[in-house]
Formats: sequence, C-alpha cells, structure tokens
Amino acid sequence: MRTAELKRTTKETDIWLRLNVDGTGESKLATGCGFLDHMLTLFAKHGRFDLEVTCKGDTYVDYHHTVEDIGICLGNAFAEALGEKRGIIRYGDTTLAMDESLVLSAVDFSGRGGCYYALNIPAQKVGDFDTELCEEFFIAFARQAGLTLHLRQLAGSNSHHIIEGTFKSVARSLKKAVAIDPAFADEVPSTKGVL
Repeated sequence: MRTAELKRTTKETDIWLRLNVDGTGESKLATGCGFLDHMLTLFAKHGRFDLEVTCKGDTYVDYHHTVEDIGICLGNAFAEALGEKRGIIRYGDTTLAMDESLVLSAVDFSGRGGCYYALNIPAQKVGDFDTELCEEFFIAFARQAGLTLHLRQLAGSNSHHIIEGTFKSVARSLKKAVAIDPAFADEVPSTKGVL
C-alpha cells in the first residue's frame, strides 16, 4: 500500500493529512473551508484516493494560507507515498466535461514540479471562496509532488463548474499516472533511472 501521513504546523496553519494512493475514494475532511472540503471530496472519489485532512487555519484573515498549505501537504503526501515511483505509468491526462465547462489536465511525475495554469474563472468568489485560490492550490501541490501539471479550460462560464471540473480532471489524470504498469512493475519510468 502506498500511503503517507504527515503533520505541518506553521504560525498560519496546523494541518494533519493522511493519503492512501491505492484507496477506494473515501474521504474525511475538516479544512475549515467548505468549498475546499467539497473539492477534495470530489478529488478523492474520482482518483480513488483515500484522503483525510484536518486543518486549523487563520481563516479570520481569509482562506489563502489554508488552501495553499493543504496543497503543499497533499503534494508532499503524494511524493512520499510514491517514493522512487517504481512501476508507475508516470503520465496521465483527462478531458472532463462538467455541464457547460470542459477542462483538460495532463500530468507527468517528472520530479520537476511545475503548474502551467490556463483557466479563466469569471467570478472572483464562489460562496466565500476566492477563485484565485484554485491556482494557488495547484501550484503548491505540483511543486511539492514533483509533478508537471498542465491545466487548460476549453469551455465554461460557471465558476463553480470550472473549478469542480478541474479537481475531477486532475484526480482522474493522477489516477492514471500513479497506476502500476505490470510489465514494468520494478522499473523507474525514466531513461535516467531516477525521477
């Protein structure tokens, strides 16, 4: 089982996170941000990842530190759970329709963390969630996971649908990328021999 459990405490957030990459999609979330809980529930379900997160953050300021720091922790958890990345397919992509929105994600567990983000979310807020935090989450996640992540919005006008489609698309791309290729189960998927 590829799992990770970690705790991260700063002056802004106190986070505990547990991840099972080979899970069933179960989640237990208490981030202090309802919209993020909703997105991470979808992420776990569509990636078939078991995910537990608790966070006490300075949400009296806003959700920025909570969202970014959970992205950092989730990225670290994927990096830890995958270790040397032996046997993984490494790459994954998904074009996902969410009502009028259409979002493409492509991932590569390259060891070179980077997020290449091209979403045009029309509203500044969904409920009390600042929509610019979607980008902050995925930047933090990709950097810490050592993941190249491309996000493209191909269609969409509803901000909730665009963000939800993005989380679902990324989860499904990750599910493909972390799957074990039985033909190469003991190999690191790189000519360099390391990722």
